[in-house]
Amino acid sequence: MSENAKVYNFMGLRKLAIFLSAAMLIVAIGSLAVNGLKFGLDFTGGSLVEVGYETEADLSKIHDQLSAAGFDDAVVQTFGALNDVLIRLGADHDPQLGDKVLQALQEGETQTIELRRNEFVGSQVGEELREQGGLGLLLALFMIMVYVAFRFQMKFSLGAVLALTHDVIIVLGFFALFRLDFDLTVLAGVLAVIGYSLNDTIVVYDRIRENFRKVRKGSPTEIINISLTQTLDRTLMTSFTTLLVLIALAVFGGEMIRGFAVSLLVGITVGTYSSIYVAANLLIMLGICKEDLMPPPKEENEAIDELP
Repeated sequence: MSENAKVYNFMGLRKLAIFLSAAMLIVAIGSLAVNGLKFGLDFTGGSLVEVGYETEADLSKIHDQLSAAGFDDAVVQTFGALNDVLIRLGADHDPQLGDKVLQALQEGETQTIELRRNEFVGSQVGEELREQGGLGLLLALFMIMVYVAFRFQMKFSLGAVLALTHDVIIVLGFFALFRLDFDLTVLAGVLAVIGYSLNDTIVVYDRIRENFRKVRKGSPTEIINISLTQTLDRTLMTSFTTLLVLIALAVFGGEMIRGFAVSLLVGITVGTYSSIYVAANLLIMLGICKEDLMPPPKEENEAIDELP
């Protein structure tokens, strides 16, 4: 960047960013404490029934038919094609459940309906998935901390992990606040958010480290502003193009992938904000300075290879 190029004063809004992040975290943590996550059948256990229609299925009609038959908690969604329907039920294990559902759907229906799958997920399996998913999330954050500390410096490592924790809590809080189903696809979305946000943060941190060593004059805040300005186009364009794809998936991808797309939509929006106003802000709060990034001075009395 040339000396005459405009530098945006991102850190001039750092106090406002702290207040905004604190407000979002309070709402998210409060929602998790009061509402909790609405775990899907992947975690709580239940039955899955898949049926196939000859033509496009009417989901609202199917839901009404199941409610009339006593299946009030049924979740109905398309599964791939518009004539493939997946029905999620919180019922206990019943080998005849698929036949009962098929009988309820076939009443008054002129087309033939095919039963394709009748599976049961036990609550014990759901608990194991929930525990393993949580451990996987914590392990991912720990390994990220080790990687960033090795590649950059401990202050960068703490900043990156705290920024990622900020993003994950807000995504989880969003699902708790709006009582959206949290299943394995959403968990996969949260892990993808960690990877995306980390990549964005690493790009920003790499430029900050480079400028700390290259820019001779300037306070840490000024150097961080320069670095954020230099990476702004890349950050916005990457996020914008990714969000376009995710909006298409959320709208046209069907129920099976909607939770994944929504979690990424929220996560990438928050992650783009946090890579600018949280990760960089944390470096200032942790007291980053040029001395932290300068290579250690060489010792005066270094061993010299003996001449032959």
